[in-house]
Amino acid sequence: MGQNGMIELEDITKVYRMGKVAVPALRGVTLSIARGEMLAIIGASGSGKSTLLNMIGLLDRPTSGKYLFNGLDISKLNDNQLAEMRNRELGFVFQDFNLLPRVNALSNVELPLVYSGGVRQRRERASLALEMVGLAKRAHHKPNEMSGGEQQRVAIARALVNKPKVILADEPTGNLDTKSSNDIMGIFHQLHQDGITVILITHEADIAAQAQRTIRLQDGRIVTP
Repeated sequence: MGQNGMIELEDITKVYRMGKVAVPALRGVTLSIARGEMLAIIGASGSGKSTLLNMIGLLDRPTSGKYLFNGLDISKLNDNQLAEMRNRELGFVFQDFNLLPRVNALSNVELPLVYSGGVRQRRERASLALEMVGLAKRAHHKPNEMSGGEQQRVAIARALVNKPKVILADEPTGNLDTKSSNDIMGIFHQLHQDGITVILITHEADIAAQAQRTIRLQDGRIVTP
């Protein structure tokens, strides 16, 4: 395995069982991601992209293979330790925003902080995160009062509020028009320049082309372009 990777996957497989049928989602993925890198993982629907993201994001465990995060063997951690590491190290952004519809942007961004710090501290951190994505003036608007691009910026602010070292984004521009997509990619580029590792899952070649490096998944394997 590489020596400089923040994230090191070696021969990772994932097999899902549906009754008596075994469905392989990943078929031996070896991948090194450097600290501060901006990586795009591209592939068609069903290629294993989201499974790989779940694996990198500590949301799922591999069937076989080895995963080191900052040199730590993930297989040696229990579920509580994995959850703690996810909350401390990782921020997630999804295609469909996953915002709570009945509360405003500020409250949505505060969600990951519910169990940490006092109310004032949480509010300050959430306000700062909204400022970082250019939405300070929309803090008290609910999701249904915002455009898709604004909702995705709220989702990015929520991902940033715990000051993660890695942002994992699953089709973050999939539901957006071209201008909003460009705005969102601009935020990811800024985060990358600030030293955050950004990992994008996408099926859009023009989005993937904006990353430092692109890998292609096909049938659960990394293939050369």
